[in-house]
Amino acid sequence: MRRRTFDLIVSSVGVLLVVVLAAAGALALWGYTYTRDNVHNQLAAQQIYFPPKSQITPAQRPYLLQYAGQEVLTGAQANAYAKKIASDIYGMPFHGIYAKIATASIEHPKNQMLAADKTVAFEGVTLQGLLLEAYAFSTLGTVAIWASIISFILAGVMLILSILGFVHLRRVSPAEEFPRSQSTTS
Repeated sequence: MRRRTFDLIVSSVGVLLVVVLAAAGALALWGYTYTRDNVHNQLAAQQIYFPPKSQITPAQRPYLLQYAGQEVLTGAQANAYAKKIASDIYGMPFHGIYAKIATASIEHPKNQMLAADKTVAFEGVTLQGLLLEAYAFSTLGTVAIWASIISFILAGVMLILSILGFVHLRRVSPAEEFPRSQSTTS
């Protein structure tokens, strides 16, 4: 195969990879902005606020203190608030496990305290799950932005390599073969 033909094929494949990587980067960037905006909008609609600094317990300080008094609007904040809910419901009967409280409530239908605990546990566990889902989508958005950055960097590298390939193509003799023939001399 002629060296020029080989350089043309490799450089053209490089240009194709630039297009594919740039498209992947653009799609990943769109995925990040879509996820970020939707997580923010869904959380903002709920108007959930962290307690003020004075109401944060020592056990909650590591994950709540930095957000004291703020509204929950990001995935990281949703995760922190979910931890707050988990610590709050852990102090309930059966450590707030809804199935156990519901079973006890069914076994004792006249116990109003168990009925109230059942409602609180259900609401707490449900909100905790929804907040953790927002956190999960936020994490996927973070992965998407990194994938976008890496795709754009790789597209740039491939573009430079493709340009160098086309430059090399012009410098190679039309008669040069690839791979070079090994001549044996005796």
